[in-house]
Amino acid sequence: MRHGSQINPDNRYEKVHHELDPEYLEWDREYLQDSLNRSIVYSDDDSQSIVSENQSPDIPFRYSVNPYRGCAHGCSYCYARVSHEYLGMNAGLDFETKILVKRKAPQLFREFLERRQWQPELIAFSGVTDCYQPAERKFLLTRQCLELALEFRQPISIVTKNALVVRDLDLLREMAKYALTHVYVSLTTLDAELARDMEPKTSTPAARLRAISELAAAGVPVGVMTAPIIPSLNDSELPDLLTAAKQAGAQSAGYILLRLPLTVEPVFIEWLQRTQSPAAKRVLSRIRQTRGGKLYQSNWAQRMSGQGEMADQIRQVFQLFARKQGLHEPLTPLRYDRFERPLPKTGQLRMF
Repeated sequence: MRHGSQINPDNRYEKVHHELDPEYLEWDREYLQDSLNRSIVYSDDDSQSIVSENQSPDIPFRYSVNPYRGCAHGCSYCYARVSHEYLGMNAGLDFETKILVKRKAPQLFREFLERRQWQPELIAFSGVTDCYQPAERKFLLTRQCLELALEFRQPISIVTKNALVVRDLDLLREMAKYALTHVYVSLTTLDAELARDMEPKTSTPAARLRAISELAAAGVPVGVMTAPIIPSLNDSELPDLLTAAKQAGAQSAGYILLRLPLTVEPVFIEWLQRTQSPAAKRVLSRIRQTRGGKLYQSNWAQRMSGQGEMADQIRQVFQLFARKQGLHEPLTPLRYDRFERPLPKTGQLRMF
């Protein structure tokens, strides 16, 4: 079992922390092997709501749906890792192997869309964790929510790095006819080996490009997110990433600079030093050059793109090649005037 993290960083909300005794465990190879090669455990999440709201000025949507907590993709850099600490778990191996499943997501989504006070606006799928992570093959929660979005004519946007999204091409194609959906495929590298190290259980770069092609061929507005950009690791690939995405059929592009909030930082550093040892020192130095000498700054309007000369260079390269490839414009606008609440399945008319 391959994981992005091989550590269990302390949960910052817990008062009691545990330290392993390396000397005691040195010869217990079976324990060490099992601790680093965990099976994925799925547990029920009894959340009573499925649509989350955020007020961040850096995020281009207000509402999002996340059917799963935690993500088996295991991306070493994932900013969502810290969310697992709210649940009493850690941002390392726990985040990748202890996945919470919101089995009532379709029911809760229907109840949300049926509310009379809901005035339709964009709802993003994967605002936190990837809605097409491996769990989706088994639980089909994202697909069921998409069926409801189509039924209600509710506009949605999807961001994913998993080619599983094309499984739902029948729904996405139909939604595209009504201008109800955008799909962004995350593409961080064209190097399959680097992708496997950095994003262990995601689709390969080639599979993601095929997904872009299939979405575009089906008439689904599709863009590419070259995110995150990691200075001295994948920033030099920006021209090739945008070229490959355009050739596959992408119509728009975006990027986000690497973010290392809170407990994501030790997880990423451990991964970097373990898998990219020759480049680790240089990468960390370049990250600091984009973050005012630190590894992360959370300032509004800067946390997504950084600051300083190197951050400016990355932005300029992205803008230059996005424009060169015709990817600098946003995807076609979605339609919100087509939203309608179907009659209750009981057949009874609404009084109000």
